[in-house]
Amino acid sequence: MGSRLRKAGIVFVGGLVVFVAAAQLIRPARTNPPTDASRTLQAHPGIPNEFVAVMNRSCSDCHSNNTEWSRYTQVAPMSWIVAYAVNSGRKAMNISDWASYSPDDQRKLLIQSCNAATEGKMPGGIYTRLRREATLSAQDIKTICAVSQSAEANAKTASTKP
Repeated sequence: MGSRLRKAGIVFVGGLVVFVAAAQLIRPARTNPPTDASRTLQAHPGIPNEFVAVMNRSCSDCHSNNTEWSRYTQVAPMSWIVAYAVNSGRKAMNISDWASYSPDDQRKLLIQSCNAATEGKMPGGIYTRLRREATLSAQDIKTICAVSQSAEANAKTASTKP
């Protein structure tokens, strides 16, 4: 019984090694599309520098065209997971192309950012384990929510003007 179990273990480990080696042949695209600086969140009038700093530090890897592709993003299956997360993040909100959103969509994205940060959903748990500097402090969350609340207040003021 013991040698049978040992053989099964060797076959399993051998199969796993072959799978991981073969998986390295499937390489997802890890791209950073060109960015027009005049269309970024940073170029948007009225956005405080503190907010931009928080977004650049904690959100830009997944929500901009300026992703830092770390070494671990070159090894499958991590490369697949990170490429999927970046592509999904850019689709949800891309601070490199902030000007493409209508003022109403910008306001909604800011509100969603505040909610996600407050609820601890963003940045994601695995990401902050790998990149400790991306973890949001209580002050970072206040900064995000203050910009969100300001955008909301400005929208209400604009809607009441004749």
